Amino acid sequence: MPEVRSPTVRRRELGALLRKLRTEKGLTVEQAADRLMISPSKLSRMETGHGVATVRDIRDLCDLYGVTDEAERDHLANLAVEGKQQAWWQSYDLGYATYVGLEAEAVVISAFQSSVIHGLLQTADYARAGHEGAMPKLDADQIEMQIEAKLTRQRILTRDDNPPRFTVVLDEAALHRVVGGRAVMAAQLGRILEISALPNVAVQVLPYEVGAHPAVESNFTIVELPDPTPGVVFVEGLIGSTYLERDSDLTRYQKIFNKLQSIAMSPKSSIDLIAEFSHSYKSG
Repeated sequence: MPEVRSPTVRRRELGALLRKLRTEKGLTVEQAADRLMISPSKLSRMETGHGVATVRDIRDLCDLYGVTDEAERDHLANLAVEGKQQAWWQSYDLGYATYVGLEAEAVVISAFQSSVIHGLLQTADYARAGHEGAMPKLDADQIEMQIEAKLTRQRILTRDDNPPRFTVVLDEAALHRVVGGRAVMAAQLGRILEISALPNVAVQVLPYEVGAHPAVESNFTIVELPDPTPGVVFVEGLIGSTYLERDSDLTRYQKIFNKLQSIAMSPKSSIDLIAEFSHSYKSG
């Protein structure tokens, strides 16, 4: 299993702690940046985890915020160092590397998929068929690298040390859409049945009969991280991916996800339906 400590999460944890120290000191980003003689945008990026902080940055910020405890200063400096380390997924050309960095250390992952199977559940053949139908289409070697990265990601669900709680709501359309042919779909649904047996995984199907719902034509994943790191909503679409980080966004999407869970089939009924679909693909 690849390393669990994610530089992406380390940067976000550091940012949350730096923002807390600044607000406790009663300083705005502009005021703190002015005293450090750096740009407000640099400090803002450090606080959001989008920028990399150096050990010198941490020393200067600790001096400004009056952090004298050596253990606390060392912890912040260590987060800065770990935030610059290379992670396994950075050797792949992934358009969603930030998401993988968050997912790698998630405590809870809650996802809704409107038309395809979630990446953490996909088989290699299903993923390959998805790439074959994409535009622009990657070359064969790139596709295989993407699949290798996806299968490596999936190991978080079965790791020995605190695997995340993964709950996914699949629209019924994902069961009907024949990606890669009937044999591929039979194996894919069989894979879902296997993974759903894990104690930390729950799969629910949102049936057609519920009609309109709050997430029509949407795909999103809510990633909850260890304290004090704030969670993130990852929204996927044709124009690209978006990361929503405001508390109001997290609250809104969590409410939507809770609603989807409440109107979806129960996990047991969902698994029974998936088993029926898998059998029909095998026998058809």
